[in-house]
Amino acid sequence: MKFGPLSVWQAEGAILAHTTRLPGRVLKKGQVLNLDDLADLRAAGLESLIAARLEAGDLGEDQAAALIGEALAGGNVRVSPAFTGRCNLFAKAHGVLEIDRRRLDDLNGIDEAVTLATAPPHDVVSEGQMIATVKIIPFGVAGETVERARARAIEGGALVKVAAFRNMSVGLILARLPGMKESILDKTLSTVARRIEAFGSRLAHEIRCAHEQGEMARAIAELGRAGCDLVLLFGASATVDRNDVAPAAVVEAGGRIDHFGMPVDPGNLLFLGQVGGVPLIGMPGCARSPKLNGFDWILWRLLAGLTVGPADITQLGGGGLLAEVAERGQPRLGQVTRKNPPKIAALLLAAGSSRRMGTANKLMHEVDGQPMIARTAEQIKAAGVSPLIVVTGHDADKISHALSHLAVKFHHNPDHGQGLSASLRAGLEALPAEVDGVVVCLGDMPQVTTEHIDSLLQAFDPLEGRAICVPVFGRKRGNPILWSRSFFAEIAGLSGDLGARHLLEEHADQICEVTVGDDGVLFDVDTPERLEELAQRLESVDL
Repeated sequence: MKFGPLSVWQAEGAILAHTTRLPGRVLKKGQVLNLDDLADLRAAGLESLIAARLEAGDLGEDQAAALIGEALAGGNVRVSPAFTGRCNLFAKAHGVLEIDRRRLDDLNGIDEAVTLATAPPHDVVSEGQMIATVKIIPFGVAGETVERARARAIEGGALVKVAAFRNMSVGLILARLPGMKESILDKTLSTVARRIEAFGSRLAHEIRCAHEQGEMARAIAELGRAGCDLVLLFGASATVDRNDVAPAAVVEAGGRIDHFGMPVDPGNLLFLGQVGGVPLIGMPGCARSPKLNGFDWILWRLLAGLTVGPADITQLGGGGLLAEVAERGQPRLGQVTRKNPPKIAALLLAAGSSRRMGTANKLMHEVDGQPMIARTAEQIKAAGVSPLIVVTGHDADKISHALSHLAVKFHHNPDHGQGLSASLRAGLEALPAEVDGVVVCLGDMPQVTTEHIDSLLQAFDPLEGRAICVPVFGRKRGNPILWSRSFFAEIAGLSGDLGARHLLEEHADQICEVTVGDDGVLFDVDTPERLEELAQRLESVDL
């Protein structure tokens, strides 16, 4: 790839390196320049620009990122379409993230153009959570480099995968010393049960016994016969040696100790073994508390069906200091938490009076056997948005009745006669406080599909400068538009019937144009002629 200054006269087909504002339009970074673009640049008085040009054998940033992302993805991993040289990987299940750290480091060392970042290996991930991202740094990269990265990604199995949590039957042994209050054991039982149930398993058996080798051995054997998938052993006092009472009881019951101790604090005094092929954890005292500790790190893996051996435990030292000390100033939480995927709501504006249609309300016009507003709402509802809030005004009762079969929320706009901006304000007021963004949809656009909206959701990433996502077909911008929460105040300050369109020019650097495969994002029904055209479109599809 060649990169540097180019004469505007020689830049056809080159990739623009920096966003450039022109009168009436903005050329975005990464745009492949055509003759119309160059004419606009010359008309603005620009003679040169900074651009990149791919050479023979090079792949564009999106193609390269997509190819590497597909090679990386293993079980329970979904790959998103590439945008701006980035391909994101998402978990398809609640489970434990498996990353081959050695191959991850090797892949990142292949070429400075190719980078892979992941969530921490063996972390708990939620369904839908982003777990890895491939980023191609320049606008293009040699095809040979991409092939080397792909080969490293698949060598010995996929590099990124998620082990889904299983529904396991867990047995718990609680040992007690003379004089120990049962309430202490009750609290321990409750804490352990919550830990297990949070990951889809169940505490099927509990045995309480004296902190004595023989009694503990008999309890271990009993749980073995009960068919438990995992046994947890909680001694009444700390285990200080692999020959102490609790580990010795495991051996007496016919089991074995695989490893004693771990380089995680709190959690140092955990031991790992098995009896009859069933894994067994000797729990450290800190596991009585719901706060994160080393026991959790082992429990997660076993509940996801992963094998844990001595080497897995000894490698936990990096990052294993979890203790609350004044110098850190970061108290531990009760459970590990991760930033979930963005929570995106949708507004469906259905308050207008359809003045250009005459006396009829266009939103109630029958389209394929149902009111137009119902067709539109069903497509939105099927996308990854929640909640869907329908802003009503004119004919509110009819609109509500037409959507009564859908789980949507209604919010009436008493000022709907003041134009589109009043409905936007009303809709924003009804949004939950926790949403990160909103897709603003128009009720008279029945050819907007679930796929259109999902494409916007995939592109949305304010941290990457994609805080406003706009669908584009044939170089024309359409609807709906996905707005980050950071723009809600500006949208609420609008007036009249123009909506938020003028904000696009003011925030051009935050826009991501998402190319879609049809003109449904451009087609609105606001006149009788457009209704006829819609009928013709639907007939041609049926043919």
